[in-house]
Amino acid sequence: PEHIRNIAIAAHVDHGKTTLSDNLLAGAGMISEDTAGEQLAMDTKEDEQERGITIDAANVSMTHEYEDTNHLINLIDTPGHVDFGGDVTRAMRAVDGALVVVDAVEGAMPQTETVLRQALREGVKPTLFINKVDRLISELQEGPQEMQERLMSVIADVNELIRGMAENMDDIPEDWTVSVEDGTVGFGSALYKWGVSMPSMQRTGMDFGDIMELEQNDKREELHERTPLSNVVLDMVCEHFPNPVDAQPRRVPRIWRGDADSELADTMRMVDEDGEVVFMVTDISMDPHAGEIATGRVFSGTLEKGQELYVSGTAGKNRIQSVGLFMGSEREEVDRVPAGNIASVTGLRDAIAGSTVSSVEMTPFESIEHISEPVITKSVEAQNMDDLPKLIETLQQVAKEDPTIQIEINEDTGEHLISGQGELHLEVITQRIRDNQGIPVITGEPIVVFREQPQEASREVEGQSPNRHNKFYLTVEPMAQEIVDAIQLGEVSMDMPELERREALQDAGMDKDTSQNVEDIHRTNILIDDTKGIQHLNETMELVLEGLQEALDDGPLAAEPVQGS
Repeated sequence: PEHIRNIAIAAHVDHGKTTLSDNLLAGAGMISEDTAGEQLAMDTKEDEQERGITIDAANVSMTHEYEDTNHLINLIDTPGHVDFGGDVTRAMRAVDGALVVVDAVEGAMPQTETVLRQALREGVKPTLFINKVDRLISELQEGPQEMQERLMSVIADVNELIRGMAENMDDIPEDWTVSVEDGTVGFGSALYKWGVSMPSMQRTGMDFGDIMELEQNDKREELHERTPLSNVVLDMVCEHFPNPVDAQPRRVPRIWRGDADSELADTMRMVDEDGEVVFMVTDISMDPHAGEIATGRVFSGTLEKGQELYVSGTAGKNRIQSVGLFMGSEREEVDRVPAGNIASVTGLRDAIAGSTVSSVEMTPFESIEHISEPVITKSVEAQNMDDLPKLIETLQQVAKEDPTIQIEINEDTGEHLISGQGELHLEVITQRIRDNQGIPVITGEPIVVFREQPQEASREVEGQSPNRHNKFYLTVEPMAQEIVDAIQLGEVSMDMPELERREALQDAGMDKDTSQNVEDIHRTNILIDDTKGIQHLNETMELVLEGLQEALDDGPLAAEPVQGS
């Protein structure tokens, strides 16, 4: 495990992640050097190649020799478009390092900030690669001084983002800001396959003067030969990203709330391949031949074909049919995958993205918190009634593969609603239903999802039980925005130990007495039980909650969900 690196490449849309991945694959001898940069090998689906964007996170495993030792690098190429941010969040759970790519001309953009936040929330260490430096020389005709100033300002912007996000994180041992001197920043051009970093300049004796000269004289081939991008980036990955043995002791407490003194916690911290199997599923994909493939991180133990494992939240066990590693679009089957790796398995039919799979029953990992909620809804109907059962099955499969999509199936009207992160997100999903499943569907106009919220405290409302012997009194009032934010960021939830939840609510501004009476949290609404000394309330509480949740899902104004009450 000391020689394994699990990394994700993340960036704003069109800053060159997939082109960079091509270079790394070519450097590892997995695709041809000539077509690297144009082949976009990690965009494995047809619609990704057509649209020229990454839609699904794709995994690949490759080897790289660094300081005479062979290292195994498990890489995930993630999408940059904001509609597919869920894939980035899920990928971050499986990796220990994030290579953040920034376009030298555009600089740090909104999605750069989002992917950094997603990485740091999962305790993933960032490094920076500034791409498209050739544009500064050829398009903007910048001199050495201007160019240096521009690159330093990009680094300063990224560091400011990292500092702002990392200041509340107590478990980061050292300073995670990136710097040229440390070798955690690389520069280059993924399209023309050259790259440099401070260590590589010292090794090859090239400096920015040489690079500008070769670039201006169109000697890009020579530039690539003298300082190939893949060596620079893969060396940086091996040197500066933590291996699982360093990373897991820090990451496990952040994503798992089980007993820290248990034997299971020890095997995860030590990345023990002989311990109990603990596997966290971060992605579900469909293969026409193999069926559902669950990809994720092996935190302890060794995955082997034929194992019977528990899947969190479901009864019984699932049997593993095959174990493999992803190589872009191909999946290579292997006999076993030990702890510290990213593996893909078939046979886990009960697993969804975010499931904990283990050989013993255990506390599951924290659920993967997606930063954004669905904002656009579309209705989908089958053109032919005969396709209806197949469509419902496909929609359920879509919801399993992508947790950022919400599907509502109304069996009375036959109308199915899909809610997602944006119009492109829904367009891609409906196009895939048409093309891959062969179901002709009619889609409605996209509608924006709204939220309702009370604006002031209501009067007291009385409700009676059917036998008129019991009376309930309810009031509704708006909740402080700080508390709503805390719930949305996953800092407060009903899954937490009560004491922790109380403290988190008090930190967000709730007073002490109220925080002790929290009965339920539904979306971003909290029910406070202010009754005193009443017997048998527990027996009816379930019905009260059911009625409340129904009212909050269908708000009184426009039947939109209620938030912040």
